[in-house]
Amino acid sequence: MASSSKAAIIAAARTPIGTARKGTLANMAPIEFTKPIVSAAVERSGLDAGQFEDLVLAESLQGGGDSARYIAVDLGMDSIPGLAVNRQCASSLSAIAVGAAEIASGMSSAVLAGGMESLSMMPQFLKRKPFTTGKEADDYERWAPMSNPPSAEAPPFDMSITVAHNAATEYGITREDQDAWALRSHQRAVKAIDAGSFVDEIVPIQVPQADGSTITFSEDEHPRRDTSMETLAGLKILHPEIEGFSVTAGNSSGTNDAAAVVALARPDTGQNVLANVLSWAQVGVPPKRTGSGPILAIPKALELAGRKIEDVALFEINEAFAAQAVACARQLGLDEELVNVYGSGISLGHPIAATGARMVTSAVYELRRRGGGLGVVSMCAGGGMGAAMVIEVG
Repeated sequence: MASSSKAAIIAAARTPIGTARKGTLANMAPIEFTKPIVSAAVERSGLDAGQFEDLVLAESLQGGGDSARYIAVDLGMDSIPGLAVNRQCASSLSAIAVGAAEIASGMSSAVLAGGMESLSMMPQFLKRKPFTTGKEADDYERWAPMSNPPSAEAPPFDMSITVAHNAATEYGITREDQDAWALRSHQRAVKAIDAGSFVDEIVPIQVPQADGSTITFSEDEHPRRDTSMETLAGLKILHPEIEGFSVTAGNSSGTNDAAAVVALARPDTGQNVLANVLSWAQVGVPPKRTGSGPILAIPKALELAGRKIEDVALFEINEAFAAQAVACARQLGLDEELVNVYGSGISLGHPIAATGARMVTSAVYELRRRGGGLGVVSMCAGGGMGAAMVIEVG
């Protein structure tokens, strides 16, 4: 299998991650907090804005449209077209893959790619009821798009069942296993914040306040310093009516607001290369086995890169739920000391369409701190999908 670089990451940046609805970014439109990240990626790349040939942005829950093009125009980058990508939780990882593919194919020489999400400002939809005229208010009902046909074992709007409970049941993951993973996630995230591990990748955001002033937001706010096994064990399960259910709010990912963007270019452009993109892969699984997506996607991506699991220095497997993360690590035989070394979705948070690009950004910076090596970023995605990407820092 080929192991040469498909594209190079020459810059990466992200916002701090806010807690949805009550956090610092809750009242800021996602386009507004994404614009500084796009600008920062351009500035850090060393290229002029006009040298980029596309802006590919994931926006899973923002209602459609093409925010990438809006942002490009609003920033005065009229020559850059925009593409919206949606693969649920894996959306921005796929956006980066799309950008890398543009470059690997020779169709583009430099592309900006990433994702944005505001669960605080997620739009609410209405659709016309069948056999009504649409002229009366009660002709409409609340509606949300589904990623898979609904069933009792895979409800599209309750991932605690579709992803977490099913994974825990299939792979024998206990409540204690889940709570221990969640606690470690928070501990690692807090340790990374205190050590300044995220400072270089984060772009401080100026956030408007109700009184017209602004504040500077520069540090992830979701990790809990005060959590403990006792605290986690005391939380109620989400579905007491389901026998053997062990998922709680404490061992589930957060709801969050954030954006992350990388700049991609041909490896031979002469720009400072932060990391090389070696491969990427997407897989489908039955919706009830959504949490198993990374178990299939990671080996596929590594095979495409001509590498093996034992070659990997760092794994990022998004913690949609602790049950799913534990299952993936165990089924792949991973050294848990190399998985999510600075926390993940449970602690840092899971801003859906921004998470993949956030993970890539953090992995790039951490691998560089460690002197290089191979990194794998992976996640499951709603509807029964998984995605993975292999990067290398020289």
